[in-house]
Amino acid sequence: MVLLSVGMAAAAWDNISQLSARFGLLPIAAALTAVGLSYYVGHQRQVIRGLRERAQREAAATGSTDQGAHLLHVIRRSQQGYRELVDSFDDVVLAVSTDGTIQAANRAFADLLSKNFPEFVFQPLSNFIASPTTEDVQRMLPRLMERHHWTGMIEVRLKDDATTHYFDCSIQAILSHGEVSGFSIWGRDITEQREREARFTELFETLHEGVYFTTPDGRILDVNHALVHMLGYQSRSELLALPVIELYVDPSDRQRRMEELNRNATHDREVHLRRRDGTEIVCLDSSRAIYDADGKVIRYQGTLVDITERRQMEAEIVQQQQFKRRLIQCFPDAILVIDKDLRYTFASARVHDTLGWWPDEMIGRPVTCSSETSEPARLYRELLAGTEQLGSVEFVCQHRDGTWKTLRCSASRLVGPDNEVAGVVASLRDITQAKLIEQQLVQAERLAAMGHMIDGFAHELNNPLTAILGAVDLLDLQHGEPSPRHLKLLKEQSRRAAEIVQNLLFFSRPPMRGNHRLNLNDLIQRTLLLQQYSLRISGITVDFLPEPSLPTIEGDGNQLMQVFLNLLINAEQAIGSCRDRGSIRVRVGSNDEHVWISFQDDGPGVAEGALRNMFDPFYSTKRPGGGTGMGLSVALGIVRNYGGDINFQPAPGNGAVFTVTLPREPVELVTMPVPASVSMARVN
Repeated sequence: MVLLSVGMAAAAWDNISQLSARFGLLPIAAALTAVGLSYYVGHQRQVIRGLRERAQREAAATGSTDQGAHLLHVIRRSQQGYRELVDSFDDVVLAVSTDGTIQAANRAFADLLSKNFPEFVFQPLSNFIASPTTEDVQRMLPRLMERHHWTGMIEVRLKDDATTHYFDCSIQAILSHGEVSGFSIWGRDITEQREREARFTELFETLHEGVYFTTPDGRILDVNHALVHMLGYQSRSELLALPVIELYVDPSDRQRRMEELNRNATHDREVHLRRRDGTEIVCLDSSRAIYDADGKVIRYQGTLVDITERRQMEAEIVQQQQFKRRLIQCFPDAILVIDKDLRYTFASARVHDTLGWWPDEMIGRPVTCSSETSEPARLYRELLAGTEQLGSVEFVCQHRDGTWKTLRCSASRLVGPDNEVAGVVASLRDITQAKLIEQQLVQAERLAAMGHMIDGFAHELNNPLTAILGAVDLLDLQHGEPSPRHLKLLKEQSRRAAEIVQNLLFFSRPPMRGNHRLNLNDLIQRTLLLQQYSLRISGITVDFLPEPSLPTIEGDGNQLMQVFLNLLINAEQAIGSCRDRGSIRVRVGSNDEHVWISFQDDGPGVAEGALRNMFDPFYSTKRPGGGTGMGLSVALGIVRNYGGDINFQPAPGNGAVFTVTLPREPVELVTMPVPASVSMARVN
C-alpha cells in the first residue's frame, strides 16, 4: 500500500506541485513524500534483511541451495523495483549515513553531479558538494537528530560546477531499532523559480512607476521604492503601516475605485492622492482585481504614475492656446493662412466682417473665392517662390453683401519645422473709410483752393462785366428807342453772367456765417443754376415750381444750398445709371409747423436691402471712384442741425422721392464743420 501511494504521488506530482504552489502547501507535500519514502526504504530494508536471514537459516538447516537461490532472486527483484521507483522521480532523492556517506541515490542526483552511480555511491557527500560545507551540516545535525526531520530551502554549489542551485528540501531520519542510522533527502530544484523571483524583485524595485498590492479591506500589502518616494515617505514600513484610505484626498474615491475594479478586471483612472507633507498629486492608476478560485477578490494590484506636472503643463498649454485664440479673434485685422496651392487653411473670425465669409466657409477654398483681385494672389506667389519675404498690397474687392471694400494685405512666408516654406500668413485690414477720409481731405483741399480761385475769378470777371453792362445801358440811352435784338441779347447774357458770378461767390465764400432770413425759392433757383450745365449735358430736365407764399426761414444759405445740391447730384447720378435722359421734379410747400422741399427722380429707385444703411457715412454700392458715400450723411447732418429731417419714399412706378423738412420757427444752430461741397454717391 505504501508503494502504491508513493507511485500515485509520483505520477500525479505535477498536479500536486501546482496545488501546492497555489495554496502554499509545498513544504507539507514534500515532507509527506519524504516520510513515505523513508518509511518505504526502511521497510524494504527490513524485508530484505529478514529474507536474507531466513535464507541463511534454511540453507544451514537443510543444506539445500535451491530454495536459498530462489529467495535471493526475490530479494534482487525487490531491490530492482525499489531502484526503478526512485529513479522515476524528477526530484533528487538520496540516502546518506550519519557520517555523510552516500548510501543510495536516484537518477536525478546522478544527472545533477553528471556522474555514474559507481562514481559517487559509498562516497562522502562532501566530495561533490562545496556548499553547504561540512561545518554547516555539523551545526544543524544535533537538531536533526533530535527532531528526525527538517524542511526548507538550501543553496547548493557543486565542486565541479560554479553554478549555484536552489533546492526546496525535506530531510527525514532513517531509524533502525530506534536509532538514527542515516537520512533520506528529497529536494526539488527551484533555481529557475528563484531566478524568476529575483528578476521580478529587481524589476519591482527599479520601476519608475509606483507599484502596490492592497487587500479589499484597505491594508497595504507591499509597495516598491518608487511609490514610497512618490508619496514622500521615508521608508516602506512607514507607508505599509497606513491604511489605503488615508492616501486619498477624497476618501469616497477609494470606494468608487473598488466598485470600478470589481466590475472590470482592469481599469485606468485618475486619482488624487495626498503626500506625506499634505500636498496633493494627480496619479494615473492602472490596476486590476485578483480573484481566487471561488471568484472572490483577494487583493488589488496596480501601478501609479505621477501626472501632476503633465496636467499642469496641459493646463498651461490650454491657457496659451486660448490666449492665442482670443488674441487672434481680438486682432483688428483678419488673419489668413494660405498653403502652397493658394488655398485657405486658416481664417480668423474677423474675416466675416472684412469679406462677409465665415471662417469655416473659407477653409479649403482657393484665394479667388472671395472676389479678390489678382494683386494678393501675385503677392502670395512671390512669397512662396522666395523672391520676397515680406510684402504689402492695396486692392479693391467686393464684400459678400455686394458693397465694395478697399483692403490692405500684409503677408509673409510661413516657415515649417524644418525651415521650409509651408505657406503664407496674411493680414487683411479694411481701409475703406480711411481711403474715403483721405479722398475727402484731398477734395476739401481742392475745393478750398477752388473757392479761393473762384473768389478771385469772380472779382476779375465783375470788372469787365460791369463795364459791358454800363456800355449797354449807354447805348440804350443813346438810341432812345427799343434796343436792337442783338443789343438786347448782349444785355441779357451779360446780366446772366453777372448773376452766375454772384452765385459762385455766394456758394464758395458766403458773406457771413450764422442765421439769416432765407427765401427757399431763391436758394433752390441758385442751386439749380449752379448745377444747370451738368444737368443739361446729362440730358436731365428739371421741373421746379416755386411757391410764392412759402414763408422764409432762418438759417445758413450756404449749408442749405449744399443739402439741395447733394440731393440734385444724387438724383442725377441715379438717372444716369439706368438711362440717357430723365427728369427731376422739385416742389416746395409748408404747413403750420414745417416747410418742405421734395426732389423726385425717375431713376431706378433704392434697393430694399440698402434702405437701412443709405444714410450711413461712407455707405455706397458703387465701385470706388463712383462716389464717397458721404452725400446723404452730410445732408442729413445739416438738416438735423436745424431740427429737421430727410425722408425717403419710393416714387410711383420707378424712382425715388427725398423730402427735406425744416421747422418754420428758428432753432439754435450747432456749429458743424461741413466742407463746401461733397461728391454724392447714389445708393442703389
